[in-house]
Amino acid sequence: MKKSKCKRFRTGAVAWRTSLLAFVTFGLCLVATAQDQTAQLLQLLSDAPGPPGFEEPVRKIMVERMTPLADHLTYDGLGSVIATQGDRGPRIMIDAHMDELGALVRRITPDGYLTMQMLGGWLDEALVDQRWIILGSKGPVSATSGLRDAHLAPAEDRNKLINTRDAIFLDIGAKNAEEARQMGIQPGDPVIPDTRFTILNGSQNYLGKAWDDRVGCAIILDVMRHFARGPHPNQLFYAATVQEEIGLRGAHTAADVVKPDVGIALEAGVTRDIPGVKPEEAQEVLGGGPGIFLFNSSQLPNRKFVALTRLTAREKSIPLQEELIVIYGDDGAEIQKSNGGAATITLTVPTRYTHGHNGVINRGDYDRTVELLVGLISKLDATTVKQLRDFAPGP
Repeated sequence: MKKSKCKRFRTGAVAWRTSLLAFVTFGLCLVATAQDQTAQLLQLLSDAPGPPGFEEPVRKIMVERMTPLADHLTYDGLGSVIATQGDRGPRIMIDAHMDELGALVRRITPDGYLTMQMLGGWLDEALVDQRWIILGSKGPVSATSGLRDAHLAPAEDRNKLINTRDAIFLDIGAKNAEEARQMGIQPGDPVIPDTRFTILNGSQNYLGKAWDDRVGCAIILDVMRHFARGPHPNQLFYAATVQEEIGLRGAHTAADVVKPDVGIALEAGVTRDIPGVKPEEAQEVLGGGPGIFLFNSSQLPNRKFVALTRLTAREKSIPLQEELIVIYGDDGAEIQKSNGGAATITLTVPTRYTHGHNGVINRGDYDRTVELLVGLISKLDATTVKQLRDFAPGP
């Protein structure tokens, strides 16, 4: 993108939505022209701000790219985007959520610090001594979460996590509450991690925030691009949903609109290939191919659909990693409860360090997940979908 097209951040009093969109525009200026189209898309989505309830910048990206590929677009009442391809055959819902872990400004203290209401399942240890961006009415405001000074910590506290979420505060450089307000800060303003997309040292591994679930959003766009050029035996409903991180809310309302026969949720998987993870805790590895959930604490997948996915992966020589995670919930749980029971699975892109400021995905895993999903959708004709939904006892 040429420098002349990069908009400067507004400094006047504007709505927070304008600030969010300005932040995305700034991110566009940073996309390296040497990257391929997929890497550019992943950077754009990862860098975009979008905590639960404030998904506008991500929704703008999705709508701009969905529109030329879709027969039509619609929205649910919470802000999820639903793009449709085709008007005959089984109703297939492909889902990814736009929101990321974030926070809200809870309170401005008299001495100019901010407290936060966390949005989503943060670990306390992921909150301390980090950089954040507050999306205020006058534009983005940089912040850091305070850390107890090492020179003040007694010996017995040096190996303890002292700064729990209830004790976390944001330092924005304000001397008092009035200075904070003059920066455009008020309670309820959204807060996101201050993290930038990076290709790790020439490898196929991509570092960034919000892979949960911007990686799924990118897959939706790549799959839409494929089926915009070729036939498919079904009606495809691509749902970019909201507020997953605070209770799978957008998936519920979007599924009410779609009324799917079949659901495929796309998510960030959990890897075991880092120090300290036990084999029973996670099964995926980075670079090992796409994953499929056999169990998580929010849903059990349709077993026939799992078998069809395994078959499709074998036919295409795609390694498929089978995952069971106890502490995990995803949009598939709401999709499978819709329309009297939709046959649903969740496919994942293995991801290191989910629910933190910095996550890592592998490009090969991403590409093979797109390939697997295209192959799977191509098999979902009326006969196959009827079989997935048929629970009548055999002879």
